[in-house]
Amino acid sequence: MTLDFENEYRARGYVRICGIDEAGRGPLCGPVCAAAVILPETCEIEGLNDSKKLSEKKREALFDVICETAVAYGIGTADAKEIDEINILQATFLAMRRAVEALGVRPDLALIDGNRKPGLPCDEVTIVKGDAKCMSVAAASVLAKVARDRYMREMDKLYPQYCFAQHKGYGTKLHYEKIAEFGICDLHRRSFLKKILGEAQEPTPAAEAGKRGEDIAAALYEKHGYTVTGRNVHARCGEIDVIAENEDTLAFAEVKTRAPSALGLPCEAVDLKKQQKIVQTALRYLQEHRIEKQPRFDVVEVYLVPDAVPKVRCIPAAFDASCLDSLEA
Repeated sequence: MTLDFENEYRARGYVRICGIDEAGRGPLCGPVCAAAVILPETCEIEGLNDSKKLSEKKREALFDVICETAVAYGIGTADAKEIDEINILQATFLAMRRAVEALGVRPDLALIDGNRKPGLPCDEVTIVKGDAKCMSVAAASVLAKVARDRYMREMDKLYPQYCFAQHKGYGTKLHYEKIAEFGICDLHRRSFLKKILGEAQEPTPAAEAGKRGEDIAAALYEKHGYTVTGRNVHARCGEIDVIAENEDTLAFAEVKTRAPSALGLPCEAVDLKKQQKIVQTALRYLQEHRIEKQPRFDVVEVYLVPDAVPKVRCIPAAFDASCLDSLEA
């Protein structure tokens, strides 16, 4: 494991470069945990590798070495309730942003495991399988994994009936048996256990059509050079179907999917009240992600035609933030 990635970007003028990785996206319970690590310009950490390729004993030993070696490190989490509220992907991004905040210094660049950018207050570069290629990302993977495992061992003391120390919350046969025997606790992710809880339902035709429309809208943005950075982004004030950005613009899109025979234009369903909720959600998103791009509020109309290619039309800047002026005091 080398510092080749870090050195490449230092040569481009970056100084504080942090690696970021997460642990715990798949378990049935517990938090998703992320770590951010800034390593010195020259260092060697013997045995460092992708945390999934290391034994628990080796990860524990490396945890202390990494903490002692790092210029700075931070660990962030998003709990089960947050995962249920905003979905696991957005919760993972939230944990990553919290890990960067915990660094104590603002990095110039983040090297992120995977292919999705969480929206950090610095430049971002994604590296597929970065935990096996990039030293600072590998270091972050170890910190995130060990921090989460330690937390689940502590939770085992509070909830011994679930044997969390053995399976760390993952969906093992033992874990499912314990859920069947004792039910769920506050640590469990209800959104991951809908079938067990009797909450699973087949998607309605309207829900399936809505998802298909959002897929079509996302593909339209990508076709025109945008990067889709958010889908079904929730906040207490509302939801945004698709978020897409290019070099200058951050587009918040409300997607309306209809059959050709439906009465009225899809965009007519985005009334003033709906606009206000979208703008409030977007403002919350901008505050949380600190993105300095021009926001734009679009409406995407999708007509699903049986046995034919769907028709799609984007109405850019369909409304603006001035709709908030109509909010009642």
